[in-house]
Amino acid sequence: MPVPDTLLVIDVLDEDTGLADVEDLQGRTFQVPAAWLPGAADGAGYRVTVRGEQVTFTPEPDAARLLRERSKQTLLDFSDEPGTDA
Repeated sequence: MPVPDTLLVIDVLDEDTGLADVEDLQGRTFQVPAAWLPGAADGAGYRVTVRGEQVTFTPEPDAARLLRERSKQTLLDFSDEPGTDA
């Protein structure tokens, strides 16, 4: 079964450890080696493509904007009122 592409954005790049804290479109956070991410820098975005056993990280200039828009929509859809549909 093919894995759909996703987007990642670097939240924090730790140059001492060589790790990048990243967030994906679903709001999950991970740590990945910064060496895997071309041009790694805070706020940089990447398209993640999985083909067979190969994972490719391609710079994606709009990734950060797309994640922010998704987060805003999630907040707009959220309701903490009991008995109301979001």
